[in-house]
Amino acid sequence: MEFGYLKKEHDAAIAKIIRENLKANALDIPGTAYFDASLDSLSEFYSRPGRAYFVLLDGSKVLGGGGLAEHSEGVCELQKLYLADSAKGRGFGYALMKLIEEKASALGYRRIYIETHTNLKAAIRLYERMGYTAIPRPSSAVHGTMNLFYEKPLAGER
Repeated sequence: MEFGYLKKEHDAAIAKIIRENLKANALDIPGTAYFDASLDSLSEFYSRPGRAYFVLLDGSKVLGGGGLAEHSEGVCELQKLYLADSAKGRGFGYALMKLIEEKASALGYRRIYIETHTNLKAAIRLYERMGYTAIPRPSSAVHGTMNLFYEKPLAGER
């Protein structure tokens, strides 16, 4: 298993993993990433400056991924972190989040923000275990269905 940057040839596989996860958690509804216009072409979305998306690969097979994009001044958003069922419970979510946090720091972000939902219990446990703190819903929240919000200072901002 290894992590790499998202490429165009990974787009369909990662979109499928994201949609399967959202559907399994009753979140295949408007106001979630399930209906994001860019979901089928994430490599294009994350190719812009200040953004990155990493995929977990087993050879050429995509087993998950997660990314970051600008949110507000000095703050990025951790986005679309999902794993295939076969990759869950093996520490890959934690490793992926660490990689995203390191990239965010390298890009100059000072804080990282997350939108999530109470249905995503395993993700919430991971966020809290990694030092993310719950915050009130910001006015800048993108996905209307999401009902939990977290933030964490990045290295050097504690």
